[in-house]
Amino acid sequence: MSTLQDILYKAGIVEIRGDAKTEVRALAIDSRKVQPGDCFVAVHGTLADGHQFIGMAIDKGATSIVCQTMPEEIRADITYVLVKDSAEALGIVAHNFYGSPTAHLTLVGVTGTNGKTTVATLLFKLFSGLGYSCGLLSTVQNQIDERIIASTHTTPDPIELNALLAEMVKAGCTHAFMEVSSHAIHQQRISGLQFAGGIFTNITHDHLDYHKTFEEYIRVKKSFFDHLSSSAFALSNQDDKRGTVMLQNTAARKLFYSLRALSDVKGKILEDELTGLVMVVDDIEVHFRLIGQFNAYNLLAVYGAAVALGEQRAKVLQVLSNVNGAEGRFDYIVSSIQRIMGIVDYAHTPDALLNVLTTIEQLRKAGEQIITVVGCGGDRDRTKRPEMGAVACEHSDKVIFTSDNPRSEDPMDIIKDMETGLGSAARRKYLVIPDRAEAIKTALTLAGPRDIVLVAGKGHEKYQEIKGVKHPFDDKSVLIGLFALLEK
Repeated sequence: MSTLQDILYKAGIVEIRGDAKTEVRALAIDSRKVQPGDCFVAVHGTLADGHQFIGMAIDKGATSIVCQTMPEEIRADITYVLVKDSAEALGIVAHNFYGSPTAHLTLVGVTGTNGKTTVATLLFKLFSGLGYSCGLLSTVQNQIDERIIASTHTTPDPIELNALLAEMVKAGCTHAFMEVSSHAIHQQRISGLQFAGGIFTNITHDHLDYHKTFEEYIRVKKSFFDHLSSSAFALSNQDDKRGTVMLQNTAARKLFYSLRALSDVKGKILEDELTGLVMVVDDIEVHFRLIGQFNAYNLLAVYGAAVALGEQRAKVLQVLSNVNGAEGRFDYIVSSIQRIMGIVDYAHTPDALLNVLTTIEQLRKAGEQIITVVGCGGDRDRTKRPEMGAVACEHSDKVIFTSDNPRSEDPMDIIKDMETGLGSAARRKYLVIPDRAEAIKTALTLAGPRDIVLVAGKGHEKYQEIKGVKHPFDDKSVLIGLFALLEK
């Protein structure tokens, strides 16, 4: 068991009142979950201020408190630690409590609007294929070697995150790959972690409901690279107009990847077909199983990171050529009789949807229709809804606007927001079917032989969130079931 003084190293201490040698059984940020002997860390959260629950935490048995503002009532039997920033201190304290796991792991973080899950997953599969024991922290799932752990957030809270990293170390993992969301960076969930490298994929409008402005969203993403150490690498997409800006102030070793310009990691697409990508990467021709220009960028990011970590180029490309992508990312099935292609993709931003649809446009043959089923999430950035509607209609032959995860909103209100982005030509292309299962069924009914049906927005998710309740729903399972039913 750790003592309080053991876990306060570099936590930005202002003052300690009480015994710093107090033993700490566990850490807690939710006063309802506190048990006797715990250290309660009071954090100013987005929904509630943990400082309001210090008394409750003590009543439940907390013996030490880490806080940013000292409570008015000070008890002699409790140790209080005043810190400059309790959100930042939480990550540092959690990292110390769990034995500084990232000091024993090669940890690589992936940030950007689109591609985080695919890049992190491909890195996990690549390094596993290279013979390493690896951990994965992603939107789809967390993984320790072959053991899969359900994922509830893109980046878990600092206590859960460090506990998972410590499990990876205990299991013998040498490498870990994690998605780093803008929320996690802003809320300092990654403070205290030692990254061996960071990857920037791209940046487009997203999460403006949280960050308020695009400039603030960019600043938050950039701060991840600003905090990398000089011993780490920072790898950025040179073809993104903010790719250079991201690395402006980093102390890390700067590297860039590109399909268009001379860079540290240079790629060129020779073929892009349903059988996969044929690319030249650093003068080596390789066939990959993944499809589309957006995946070409993802593959370059993964390859570049592996080389930055000292792996042999030829071996990396050999293993990477046999790797599949992440679940729910351009995940496709083909019906047995009519050969209708159903594609499930997580695309939930205008840019991601555009990437997927332009890829499909390039791959389809003459006479093949693109039918898109799409919605937008409720209680999230409303500014992207008109853009999503416009992109879907511009790059599809037929579109069905439907429900995504409406959360507390009325699905029809969300669809009306999507409709505001449509011109007169687009308005002749779409239907409105709020029931998602019925929308997918209608899309397949409208499809002829060899047509392509894209079901966008939810990807790997196995639920649909309506009025605070998560109902079981899996786009791919619905597609498979409907294919079987319609072809009887």
